[in-house]
Amino acid sequence: MTNSSENGTRRGTRALVRLLVAAIVVPLALVFAGFGAGTASADPYTRFSEDWVAAPGGVGQIKVRIWHANNGSNKAVYLLDGLRATDDVSGWEHETNAAWLADNGINVVMPVGGQSSFYADWYAPSNINGQQYTYKWESFLTQNLPDHLAAAYGISRSNNAVVGLSMGGNAALILAAYHRDQFGFAGSLSGYLNLSAPGMREAIRIAMLDAGGYNSDAMWGPPWDSAWLRHDPFVAAPNLRGLPMWIAASSGLPGEHDRPNSAIGVFNTANAMGLEALALAQNRAFQVRLATLGIDSAHFSFPATGTHTWGYWQDELWEMLPMMKASIGA
Repeated sequence: MTNSSENGTRRGTRALVRLLVAAIVVPLALVFAGFGAGTASADPYTRFSEDWVAAPGGVGQIKVRIWHANNGSNKAVYLLDGLRATDDVSGWEHETNAAWLADNGINVVMPVGGQSSFYADWYAPSNINGQQYTYKWESFLTQNLPDHLAAAYGISRSNNAVVGLSMGGNAALILAAYHRDQFGFAGSLSGYLNLSAPGMREAIRIAMLDAGGYNSDAMWGPPWDSAWLRHDPFVAAPNLRGLPMWIAASSGLPGEHDRPNSAIGVFNTANAMGLEALALAQNRAFQVRLATLGIDSAHFSFPATGTHTWGYWQDELWEMLPMMKASIGA
């Protein structure tokens, strides 16, 4: 359930910035490289791949964009998008500098697409928006993609990191809970982590209808279907015992990354405030749940200000980097 501001950055500006970086910074890096071996690139796009990876469910292939670690590490972080994920590039690339994690010794893997998918294996195609295939994201992320990354680049199939925001935050914990051999660290930023709370399943149904016209019944069946429990981090929490986790949500109060300068900007900020306040309540409930189970492997981050907005998620991503790297051995 991400704010519509996810899609607000102008890609043309990003492309221009990259061209300027390539024109100015890269030549300088080449000059200085002569003074010492092993100099890290100033631009991870010089170590970049875009692959189309075979995927199940009738979709055929899924685009994956990869930034390779500057030190040859075989460990990776999978970055999962929000509810309004687009089919060109990930919101993490649209809106943040997450690719630069690759200059810190970790491969950055951004799957593209998956609007309203919750990165789950669905029962069927969404039957109210003409979807022609069945989402099988969990199978893709835990079978097809790691197989491809291992074969093509030598990236490890085990003990990697998975981090997501909002919809992707929920998915990151669920993927880690059921695939502990693959993921040794999970990060959830403003995730909705208690889907069994009153009204949450109805709220998700409405949000998915708004984000692409998707039918949640095609995802996990009606609200009483057991698939809803299987994908609820609150319920799956016992499976997370011993897993290093970074769980973050802000207060919902506007902060440094909220600068609305138009009527629509004010509306989007107000919407982001409400979404983040709900996420905070969900994350606090999840914190109590872990404490009740005696699970103490999670770091909780609850900043005093911040809304459901990319700037705060970028900040949290960099804050978690030392813990992430230590957890997966990157």
